[in-house]
Amino acid sequence: MARPRRRLEAPIGASTLLLGFGEPVRITRAGRAPDTLVSVYCGPTTTPAVGEHSGRMAGIEVLLMPWAAFTLFGTPQYELADRTVDPDELPHALGARRVGELAGALAALPSWEQRFGLLDDVFARWSDAGTPCSARVVRAWAELVRTGGSVPVPRLAEEVGWSVRHLENRFREQIGLGPKAAARVLRLQRARSLLASGRGQAETAAACGFYDQAHLSGEFKAMTGCTPREFTAARRHALAAPGGTPAPDRLTGEATSLVLASDRSALFSKTRELG
Repeated sequence: MARPRRRLEAPIGASTLLLGFGEPVRITRAGRAPDTLVSVYCGPTTTPAVGEHSGRMAGIEVLLMPWAAFTLFGTPQYELADRTVDPDELPHALGARRVGELAGALAALPSWEQRFGLLDDVFARWSDAGTPCSARVVRAWAELVRTGGSVPVPRLAEEVGWSVRHLENRFREQIGLGPKAAARVLRLQRARSLLASGRGQAETAAACGFYDQAHLSGEFKAMTGCTPREFTAARRHALAAPGGTPAPDRLTGEATSLVLASDRSALFSKTRELG
């Protein structure tokens, strides 16, 4: 790119592994010192982050189901929730599973086809040798995703045959968030998509299981750093600008990101804290 880029990233229902090929990225969250890293692991989050790079960046971003990250790395995911870490410094040592070495091997390959082939092989081996996740956690997570976070936690626990307390404990271990927090993220993820497609706030609030429009707005501000109106207006502004394009969203068909220019950052009260 011709200039550095700052991008606001909203929470999504996935864990992120960035395998960087050289240039670092700077990631900031409210209340935390910025992290400047080449390769990055971020577990599930309920808060926004601002990512910045110099304009040159290369690597592979892998989005993982949270329970798959638990299997790959063997780290209780609650230790990584709302955090950004160097994947080679995870709380539980990876032993031979050095992500930095994997990133270097990927960078050295001459084609993307070969890189993705290596990544498939390595992840398959790590998964086979990893800590098995609970089939009931996977089932409960799938139900939360299917319903857009609208299923009540007691009913979810009943469906998988656990008590609410046991479901919460296993979710925190293998997903990183409790089922209620995970449902909030998935509910808001669906709301962002509906708003970006042109739905009104009242209609979106009703469709996504919020009590009312004020409840939607409060959750939106807490997890993205801006109001629904500010978020959708900023995305429209990016499209309307000469040669403008929206930030590439991290999930196809989802509204997850905003490019932050210096003349627009004042729109976001929490972004001013983050940046």
